[in-house]
Amino acid sequence: MDLSHLRNIGICAHIDAGKTTVTERILFYTGKNYKLGEVHEGTATMDFLQEEQDRGITIQSAATTCPWTHAGRDYTINIIDTPGHVDFTIEVERSMRVLDGAVAVFDGKEGVEAQSETVWRQAERYGVPRICFINKMDKMGADWEFSFNSIRERLGANPIAVQLPIGFGDNLEGIVDLVKMKAYYFDASELGAKVEEREIPESVAELAALHRHEMIEAACNYDDSLMEKVLMEEDPTEAELKAAIRKGVISRECTAVFTGSALKNIGVQRLLDGVIDYLPAPDEVPPTQGTDPKDPEVKMSRPSNTSAPFSALVFKVVSDSHGDLTYMRVYSGVVKKGERSLNSANGKREIISRMFEMHAKERIPLDEAHAGQIVAVIGLKDSFTGDSLCDPNDPILLERMVFPEPVISMSIEPKTADDKRKLGDALVTIRREDPSFRSVYDEETGQTIIAGMGELHLEIIKNKLLRDMKINVEVGKPRVSYREAITGTATEVRGKFVKQTGGRGQFGDCTINLEPFTEAQAEEAGLNFKDNIAFENKIVGGSIPKEFIPSVEVGIRQTAVSGVMAGYPLINFKATLVDGSSHAVDSSQVAFEQAGRLALIEACHKAGITLLEPVMKVVITTPDEYIGSVTGDVSSRRGMITGTEERGNTRLITAEVPLSEMFGYTTVLRSLTQGRATSTMEPLEYRPLPPNMVKEVTAAGV
Repeated sequence: MDLSHLRNIGICAHIDAGKTTVTERILFYTGKNYKLGEVHEGTATMDFLQEEQDRGITIQSAATTCPWTHAGRDYTINIIDTPGHVDFTIEVERSMRVLDGAVAVFDGKEGVEAQSETVWRQAERYGVPRICFINKMDKMGADWEFSFNSIRERLGANPIAVQLPIGFGDNLEGIVDLVKMKAYYFDASELGAKVEEREIPESVAELAALHRHEMIEAACNYDDSLMEKVLMEEDPTEAELKAAIRKGVISRECTAVFTGSALKNIGVQRLLDGVIDYLPAPDEVPPTQGTDPKDPEVKMSRPSNTSAPFSALVFKVVSDSHGDLTYMRVYSGVVKKGERSLNSANGKREIISRMFEMHAKERIPLDEAHAGQIVAVIGLKDSFTGDSLCDPNDPILLERMVFPEPVISMSIEPKTADDKRKLGDALVTIRREDPSFRSVYDEETGQTIIAGMGELHLEIIKNKLLRDMKINVEVGKPRVSYREAITGTATEVRGKFVKQTGGRGQFGDCTINLEPFTEAQAEEAGLNFKDNIAFENKIVGGSIPKEFIPSVEVGIRQTAVSGVMAGYPLINFKATLVDGSSHAVDSSQVAFEQAGRLALIEACHKAGITLLEPVMKVVITTPDEYIGSVTGDVSSRRGMITGTEERGNTRLITAEVPLSEMFGYTTVLRSLTQGRATSTMEPLEYRPLPPNMVKEVTAAGV
């Protein structure tokens, strides 16, 4: 398989920018679908879940593979359509980790929106080159210049226009290709499948000449020979321009900007050509990085070719009636079905019994998969999102992805004993599929607490349990996921656990220091900051035998998970083990775990303890006339307005508001503005809760 003819791309954007519609058009024009699927009609191929069709939104990323012929050559494009809603940010996160390139879609009227910035940052974090598509140019009030400039101003990107729209709103006719300097029109009677090349109309000729000049100037930064040619006042060829822009896009120094309207079938084929022209093939991205499973200090890498040893990353697990369907990206080598591979994250051997190329929910069986491919497999028993699969004789542990911490939780109770049994299995299944979901059983109340990224996230999970898994559950109101934190330091705090029960007793004794600690401090000190907790052993002279020191750490970490004050996880601290004693007969691992637990509880009370609450970044778009009531409402919710921006006759308000004040906010905002304002929110950080509210929350939690 020629890797240069393969592209792995994701379609990502803010909610309602038109990602799924773009993907549906791609499937139609590449011949994968014979009729157009529409999101608003619930017929989109990529939104195949019942919940997605009912709501008209994407909830889980869907993968598909389609063919495309460009400049007389056949290419294969693997596409992942990702959700736009911040509650499903994990879907974007894991897709970005395994993609070589991305198409960022923007609404032609709104330009860069709040969630556009989030997905742009995720792509930046994983080093994914991007091209942009300014969509919805048929929309009333669409403004190409504004949207193009917002990419530069709000994302700090370096956009290069390679296309311009001909007209906008109802008058959108086609697009101008600035590289070829030709106009393209898409036949509406043929659903845009027939593309006609013409000369550039006079109405946009001047603007096209101006933007072409800017494009050539920008392209010169990435190719010295092109720069020389331009300085000699020679006109660059199409191939030279494309090669220079391609260099800039792949090195992530610039981004090529396309335009059109997916709904009106304008510009999608040219966007596909752009994917081939400007986004990298698997063999053009740097080798994937990893470490030796036996020694995390030893760095390793795998080039993207079939002759290297096999390595792949599991990025998604979907539960299925026939067993788990595990999606993976093959980075190097070849894997055949029936072959044995090693999960280097947990040391387990796995056998891939069946392998498929996916088209949304349809499957095409494969016998083998090569470097660069994205496939789904059946037969893996112990491999989950973020795990690495590799050749047992040549192991490598690939870089894992980052999972966000949940910010909201609610209680859930099964109605019957049978439902209770089924609920346990169902929650394990959902956790396997969605690493941003958590569930904990509370022994005292007999309730199960489920936690997620937002109200919508929990509502989708609740519907899944009730409708798809047929489990009768009573659901409580969503509540905020607070965190506990210490406010000061405590030194020389002793935890002593002594139990005499006739015969052999239990004896554990340790002394710890406790202090507030951050991730930055942990990095500087070279300490592991797992679960936002650092532990350091400073015992000299063996007052506690070496084999019991990890037990003290386990006791401290386990206690921190369930909290000390109100049952919320305790975070951002460092425990230093400084002294202790042991008993020749009675000391045991369990005794030292208990000693660690007692020492932490005592030290927390000595240091002082408070609650932290999740604060959200909220972006509200409202017409000018409602600005007073909207900002007043934000202030009444303990919110802090950090910025306002004018966009025509609308205002963009950015605020930081505690999550506890934001339940049901969408409904309130609609009634304040007669349904004309919209808002988005995403987690920002944890901040201390005001002292008067700490008492309220603690009392409610008891």
